[in-house]
Amino acid sequence: MAVRRDHGGQVSTGPVLYQKLALWDPSLGSEEEEETETLELVIPNSWSPQDSLRRKVDRLPGAWARLVAALLLLAVGLSLAARQLHARGDPTGSPGSGVAPPSGHSHTPGVYHRGATISPAGQCREVLGKGRWGGGLAADPPHPTPSLPVAAMCSHLGRELLAAGGNVVDAGVGAALCLAVVHPHATGLGATFWGLFHNGTSGRSTALTSGPARTLAPGLGLPSALQTLRLLHTHFGRLPWPRLLTGPSTLAQEGFLVDTALAGALAAQGTEGLCPLLCHSDGTPLGPGARATNPSLAAVLHRAALAPTPDLAGEALLRPLLRDLGLQAPSVGPTPSLEPALQLAVPQGVLSTTRSPSAGPELLAMLQAALHSGRPPPDLCLPLPQTPVTPVGSVLATIDSSGSVLLLISSLNSSFGSGHLSPSTGVLLSDLVAAPAASAWACPLVLHSSLDDTDADVLGLVASGAPDVARVTTRALLGHLAGPQNQAQHWQHQGPTQNTSICGQGILLQVAAHAEHAHVSSIPSGCCTFQGF
Repeated sequence: MAVRRDHGGQVSTGPVLYQKLALWDPSLGSEEEEETETLELVIPNSWSPQDSLRRKVDRLPGAWARLVAALLLLAVGLSLAARQLHARGDPTGSPGSGVAPPSGHSHTPGVYHRGATISPAGQCREVLGKGRWGGGLAADPPHPTPSLPVAAMCSHLGRELLAAGGNVVDAGVGAALCLAVVHPHATGLGATFWGLFHNGTSGRSTALTSGPARTLAPGLGLPSALQTLRLLHTHFGRLPWPRLLTGPSTLAQEGFLVDTALAGALAAQGTEGLCPLLCHSDGTPLGPGARATNPSLAAVLHRAALAPTPDLAGEALLRPLLRDLGLQAPSVGPTPSLEPALQLAVPQGVLSTTRSPSAGPELLAMLQAALHSGRPPPDLCLPLPQTPVTPVGSVLATIDSSGSVLLLISSLNSSFGSGHLSPSTGVLLSDLVAAPAASAWACPLVLHSSLDDTDADVLGLVASGAPDVARVTTRALLGHLAGPQNQAQHWQHQGPTQNTSICGQGILLQVAAHAEHAHVSSIPSGCCTFQGF
């Protein structure tokens, strides 16, 4: 029943007649003609809490009713969205773990949908998220970050650069500069760099070299790291160059905790020439967990960030270094270069590595002989040396799911290089002052399973710390190729080869792109940390 008033003001009652209306009927008039009409949202499968809210506001005057109803419905929608996000969990995942993507499936540790970075790490742990960190990406991480091994900061930085829209070159260069801060015993701005970049889009591989080793002074190598990394980024990087240096310079300025790798090297080396950077006030070496800062290095990185060319990036270090040593500028500076990788076609695809004077040619010859004979050479692993292995180096790798790979290896030759610390720059110079007879420490390798198909599987291997990394890399690749004939099944269940040692020492990083996923691992498994998304 409905209640009406006629023109005379009399009240009458009668049945309610319903008429099916179109979404818009000209007979209803325009919106202006019915200014007092209350508009309602037509929602299929209406939800009862909304009906309840609407009934409450029906009693309010028209304009206020519409406003309150809109605000209440907005609050309900936001609450639902928050619940849904909470149910999905944190999309960034935890360090070194498989990440559950929006599709709902998860992966084993070291497998990611987009990309990942892997680099060496010690066992000392520090909490990220304090101070300005993240390569200039944000003042603080958006979510609390679990405690990470100190050098895992470098893998974390690489991951953040990837997540910010950078590519594997951005991530690799940023991580390399980070390692130059936290692992001065193995790498740094005084180190020599080799690299191998495989472009997953074009299928082309490019070798990076620092150029011939040159002498700055007796026993001191001419630094070339900044020029080399800046050249690589100029040709293949995506993010602005200064963004790559913000994280490392902040880390040098605000400090980092000494990990077990650096502490062990300090204990073995002693502190002569390394104070005050790596010493307590009484001259004793810093131990695991001690905080070290390097504001002079932070200043160098800040100046290098403003350099528009590779040569000017190198000047940010070279000028104050020459003042410290009282030297004139060398007549010939560093000559880093990019050139097509050395390649070898094999039944399993195409192998790419660095050219001479690296150990790349030796590596390809060894692999060709082993694949031709059908069995590995009997002396693939050499006896362990009785003296410390040189050169001492550092490796890292970055990869994305499209098959782009960057492998970087660097060395100061000896532990802490020359042992000469430049006070104005905070940099340790290399003692690699002449090209060795065989650059056994540099032979990164990429296997692309098809030269014509850019979507084919890609495998990257890079090793350091062994007396002959060419043999180590050969053994690792042969182990991978000896997997099941069904390579898809091999990748699904095992990923890269899972050997537990590489001739008893050193480390090997393995990265791969398969089935639109990025895979990262290391041998031994606990030596390195990886971060991906």
